[in-house]
Amino acid sequence: MKKANLCFIGAGFHASTNIYPSVLEAGAEIQAISTRDLNRSKDALRRFGSNGTPYDDYKVMLNSEECDGVVVVAQPEDHISLVMDCIRAGKNVYVDKPLGMNAGEAEEIANAAEEAGVILMVGFMKRYAPCYQKLKELINSGNLGQARSFQARFAVDSTPFCKDDEQFMKLAAIHIVDLVRFLFGEVVQISGFKNSNSEFISQSISLKFENGVVGSLYFTGMTAWSRESENVAVTFDNGFAIADEVHTLTVHKSQNFDQLPWKSLAENDTVFTPSASPMSGGYRDLYLRGFVGEMAHFIECCKNDREASSSGRDNVRTMLLCDHILAELG
Repeated sequence: MKKANLCFIGAGFHASTNIYPSVLEAGAEIQAISTRDLNRSKDALRRFGSNGTPYDDYKVMLNSEECDGVVVVAQPEDHISLVMDCIRAGKNVYVDKPLGMNAGEAEEIANAAEEAGVILMVGFMKRYAPCYQKLKELINSGNLGQARSFQARFAVDSTPFCKDDEQFMKLAAIHIVDLVRFLFGEVVQISGFKNSNSEFISQSISLKFENGVVGSLYFTGMTAWSRESENVAVTFDNGFAIADEVHTLTVHKSQNFDQLPWKSLAENDTVFTPSASPMSGGYRDLYLRGFVGEMAHFIECCKNDREASSSGRDNVRTMLLCDHILAELG
């Protein structure tokens, strides 16, 4: 099967560290790169082994290149204008989150993509992380009964790039907000509290979903959490599951015992975790965090002309939930 040919806007740290290597690992070709500096575009092409075309004007690239899709990884404030230009050029487009800083902006872009008949995918990579994919399969399978409740934690030192609660919610914690939507559906009730001081963020949020699932989000953006951490625990009718630090899923199924279980080694859990090998190089993290999975999904959607899981339209609902949470936090 012919490889997908993708064009790129942006070659910053995140793009170079996570997105370009994941695109190559997912099986696509880098056809062209546009940055504000032609030499930087040339350097990025050389770095990733591409004979593609460098540009210092992305609009010229959009008009010149026939490709399967365009990958936009730029500054958040530039996303709207860049994506709208891609849509006007009739290009399928992947863009890093956030796409719009509120639900209204997100809806405007989603409408434009649908009217143009192009694929629009937003980079919520946690949906494509193997740990959360397996948790989603467990929820959908019903093997442990219905999911009833959850607790999610996300803690990170976001102080260098998030200066208030809104920036933290939409530049960092949005990944977990989108993830719980992916896992449990739509939210019907929200309450929350915060103890934030400028860029030092502490938030506690309670959610109730349409399907009855209830849960809490613990978000903090503090220098105390230079070691980024995340965890999602789900309680079912007949067991529980804990997704820990992206790389481990522990599943416990309720059991019946002939005698009190503390008298013997009767309890058992199933633990899913990747192997540890020097052969993984730097790719292990790209797979486990979902970067390779999301780029493979974008390529598949472009090739088969189908809507992405994290589509522009779905992004509207994630942005709306972020807006509602912030309103409840006050």
